[in-house]
Amino acid sequence: MVKPTGIIDRPAAADRDSADLESEVRAYSRSWPVTFTRAVGSRMYSADGKPYLDFFMGAGALNYGHGNPLLRDPLIDYVRGDGVVHSLDLMTEAKATFLQVFGDLVLKPRAMDFKVQFTGPTGANAVEAALKLARKVTGRPTVAAFTRSFHGMSLGALAVTANAAKRAGAGVALDDVLRIPYEGFGRNGVCGLGLLEDLVEVSGSGVELPAAVIVETIQGEGGVNTASTAWLQRLAALCARTGMLLIVDDIQVGCGRTGPFFSFDDAGIVPDIVCLSKSLSGYGLPMALTIFKRELDVWSPGEHNGTFRGSNPAFVTATAALRAYWSDDRLRRRTEELGGVVDSFLGALCARHPEQGGTHRGRGLVWGLQFDDPQLATRVSRAAFERGLLVETAGSRDEVIKLLPSLLISSEELLEGLEILRTAVDHEAGAQP
Repeated sequence: MVKPTGIIDRPAAADRDSADLESEVRAYSRSWPVTFTRAVGSRMYSADGKPYLDFFMGAGALNYGHGNPLLRDPLIDYVRGDGVVHSLDLMTEAKATFLQVFGDLVLKPRAMDFKVQFTGPTGANAVEAALKLARKVTGRPTVAAFTRSFHGMSLGALAVTANAAKRAGAGVALDDVLRIPYEGFGRNGVCGLGLLEDLVEVSGSGVELPAAVIVETIQGEGGVNTASTAWLQRLAALCARTGMLLIVDDIQVGCGRTGPFFSFDDAGIVPDIVCLSKSLSGYGLPMALTIFKRELDVWSPGEHNGTFRGSNPAFVTATAALRAYWSDDRLRRRTEELGGVVDSFLGALCARHPEQGGTHRGRGLVWGLQFDDPQLATRVSRAAFERGLLVETAGSRDEVIKLLPSLLISSEELLEGLEILRTAVDHEAGAQP
């Protein structure tokens, strides 16, 4: 995650020494120039005691809120009991328990006969493993990826990422990618899937069959662009017909963010490979998985590894999160209910400012509010921060306000945050509250 909200290069007094020492690459601390000292539930607190309602949640890494005691207390007990902390890929009790619970509560109910690979600790690690595996399985080098996509900052993940500024930072060629328009991309209504179908199924295209297609069902960093069920089903059918592997990057919008555990559940598709991270650990601890159909497990021992692929504290909190929130469908139903509240609120807010060309989109508790003028989104984010709300921007021009509240946020807190957002929009758009 590297997305700054409107940059404010003005460190608070208490931060000046540390800001002088830290690299200029820092981003979020410029956007929100305060020192945070505490975080509980849906709020963070600065050193001067000011509360901030958090609609950012670690860029989606804290779906269950800050300091959740159902996850914190088992973690404290584990550490106090001298539980193994670091283990590479050794088998530990914490790892075995996580695998059993993940299988019982996530994979088996969906009839997913998948293998689980523990990669390095980040989402980019999961993506790198997925791309490498797809190429190994098929023997083909190219991967199809979409416009406005974001998959990470390491070179393989960056190659399938669309953001021009992030790609430019690589300093080397980012090859072996076939770029296809995402659903709804562009001004001329290009049908990206129709184009991909013709490129790989009609002779004479000059395009070699890719090893895989990597897709986000909702492009979070790209501006909360949502793919329809019909589009996803058509993509899955194309992959099945041609032998391209379907990789779903569910790093930001998985783990319940859209309602069901996987963002693709409601589309009725089963990808070949799925990348998970961010809220998988439940408590903000680094953890990532690449899961894939059993027949794709062609790795040799140690062929793809990483020193921090065995984070037992993360296994403990991930297990606690699965047991607490995925043993039934209560969290899913509540997330979808609150999503309806956000949908209605943002629709009314857009109608309130028709001159700004505002539109909104999303699902569950991931939403985007887009303006014609990207500077307005930046100003709104800044004004919201000044009023005690943390909300970032997204999109290729930072033209979208992205909302990622905790899935456990109370109805009162959700409305409080939405009212702060409305006030910020009214102020910056020049309307009276």
